[in-house]
Amino acid sequence: MNSEALEIEQDDIWERWRCEVDKGQGKVRVDKYLAEHMTNTSRNRIQTAADAGNVWVNGKAVASNYRVKPGDIIQVLLDHEPHDYTITPENIPLDIVYEDEDVLVINKPAGLVVHPGHGNYEHTLLHALAWHFEHPAANRQIDMNDPSIGLVHRIDKDTSGLLLIAKTPEAKAHLGKQFFDHTTERSYNALVWGTFAEDSGTIEGALARDNRDRTIYRVWDQEECPQAKEAVTHWKVLERFPYVTLVECRLETGRTHQIRVHMAHIGHPLFADDKYGGMEIRKGLRTQKYRQYIENCFALCPRQVLHARTLGFTHPRTGARMHFDSQWPADFSALIAKWRAYEPNTLT
Repeated sequence: MNSEALEIEQDDIWERWRCEVDKGQGKVRVDKYLAEHMTNTSRNRIQTAADAGNVWVNGKAVASNYRVKPGDIIQVLLDHEPHDYTITPENIPLDIVYEDEDVLVINKPAGLVVHPGHGNYEHTLLHALAWHFEHPAANRQIDMNDPSIGLVHRIDKDTSGLLLIAKTPEAKAHLGKQFFDHTTERSYNALVWGTFAEDSGTIEGALARDNRDRTIYRVWDQEECPQAKEAVTHWKVLERFPYVTLVECRLETGRTHQIRVHMAHIGHPLFADDKYGGMEIRKGLRTQKYRQYIENCFALCPRQVLHARTLGFTHPRTGARMHFDSQWPADFSALIAKWRAYEPNTLT
């Protein structure tokens, strides 16, 4: 294999890595091939890059299940200048719900980025975990730059709630398989625009990045976009208000932005979700008082109203079934209280 680590700017695209596949190479998935040949890069990160259209073979973007052939020219591209993602400890407080020698469950606040990425190179949850695991009170020293441990799943920066961290490679492999096999339990609470005639339902729709705006995702027909990943969200109504609804969403799969995209897809974007239409007044009165009421709501909870409420999994060492529940944070609670007190006649 002839390879070189290049960082060349060409029309706002940086080529992070390039290689030509050896003549004797058998057919293997491109994500596996790259994980074996690129240093300091996990297979999961490569799959994420492929989902974003940043893994190219012979001049075309490919999915992570593409099988390489001898002579293929593989490129890994970036739409931003490469950056050092080394995790260094930062003293950021953590709300620890549970911890033992294998796993850590935390309650993440809205506004905290989970892992470094473009524009967020510092002050992330991983930096906070690095500090936690270096502290003398920690029961084991853990290097957060080691891809074989750490986050088992992720939630968005402005989503609050429960996150699971593996402290050993064995725990991460065991928990990762549970997520892959859909044997974990995860439920979210969300406030969405609009009202529902039904009490519950299921949304199915494959997800991939929007071809017009790479920062968001959309539902695709898989024949049109083979890279799109199947996604299933089950929802049920918890509480009805005029013009908005509090729902519970249970994930069968865990795709990026899944709940946000799926709810927007059926016409019920999350309240205050600036990426998926939730900052528009989708339902309600055509009065100045009502518009001011909604602006006050946005100010009270200035982020998508989504909270990872429950988390269930089988402990990787003991085999015990574990279940955790987290209360709404203050901004979420205040917004729901405001809607519970809402009286339409006062805003005409």
